[in-house]
Amino acid sequence: MMVDGDETVEGRDSQSSVNSAAETTELAIPRLNLYPNNNHISDSYDDLELEFSSSVLRSLEKYLPMDMLTANREEKGKFMSDILGKYISREEYSQAKRQKTYRQEITSNYQPRFKGLYKLNPKLFLLPSFRMAISENTEESFRRIISEPFHGVFVFKMFQPEFFEKLLVEVENFRKWAHDETNFTIRRPDNTSKYGVVLDDFGLDIMLKQLMEEFIFPICKGKDIFLLKCFRKTFVVFFPEVCGTMFDSHYGFLTENGEDRDADVGFHVEDSDITLNVCLSKQGEGGEIFFAGTRCKKHMDTDPKPEELFDYCHIPGQAILHRGCHGHGARATTSGRRANMILWCQNSLFREMQTYEPEFSDWCGQCVHEMKENKSQILAVKRKEKKVT
Repeated sequence: MMVDGDETVEGRDSQSSVNSAAETTELAIPRLNLYPNNNHISDSYDDLELEFSSSVLRSLEKYLPMDMLTANREEKGKFMSDILGKYISREEYSQAKRQKTYRQEITSNYQPRFKGLYKLNPKLFLLPSFRMAISENTEESFRRIISEPFHGVFVFKMFQPEFFEKLLVEVENFRKWAHDETNFTIRRPDNTSKYGVVLDDFGLDIMLKQLMEEFIFPICKGKDIFLLKCFRKTFVVFFPEVCGTMFDSHYGFLTENGEDRDADVGFHVEDSDITLNVCLSKQGEGGEIFFAGTRCKKHMDTDPKPEELFDYCHIPGQAILHRGCHGHGARATTSGRRANMILWCQNSLFREMQTYEPEFSDWCGQCVHEMKENKSQILAVKRKEKKVT
């Protein structure tokens, strides 16, 4: 147990030794490994009363240091929970428990319009070209269906029209049940929304989890290819450093903006590591998405450079994949309305690993800018030195 220095009593040497021992113990706490031990088979934590889900802990376990891998489940579970606890407060944890109770009340009473929508059927809902690209799982197959109109913004088609139609009808059915039949309060995606709906709340979380794990994660991570017997090459398509071994949580919701709906969203970043934004429907003009630079936590408040600005006209059927920390917003919808499905994909491990990041991140626009400036200054100094000699 750590003893604060200001609790020491003058003249008590034993207290100093306690402090010294505590500090030594604290310094000895091992860190997570930067790379997973893929040969390790993680334990199950379903039967333990821990704050975090078994799937999250199983994913994180592969990154434990070797001496911790041999510990018992209780010790490993506590160690990993302490790490993850740095990113969620007790208040947030209590809120999560209330949300769980809220969802259970909905799912036990709400009757879905399309029950088949609640478990993803790839053949019914995903385009053949998209399914084939995922099945082949090669850089060539992904490049065949995905374009990158701007750095870090990836665009592709993935859903059948039937999926859009059924999802919009299901959302309207849920609204009708909540407003007209039960007077049930609908939780909104954010405090400013009056029409948005959290898809996870009425049972679509299972479908969205399957979508994230089986179809979005493979695109982001890339794949290890073994050449000969000892040489391994990883093809990198999009965001391999974000994904780790798997996304371990998500947040899915639907937004509606325009006439008689919510105002368009201003410039913001999101509490996600990777965001999937699918345009379900659009009638009228406006609503273009604008992007304005990717930022790490250190540079979150720095202004975007002119070369980081990009506008994209989102059309029905299109999906956009980008980092949550890629600042963006929507232009005003001048007429009509539009509906979008948003899926935030999150990785607890990536957030922990950001603690150990080097001074510069190669994906942060401001970090890259500062690196270039530093190199230019070093070269300028060397040129001056050569002239002097």
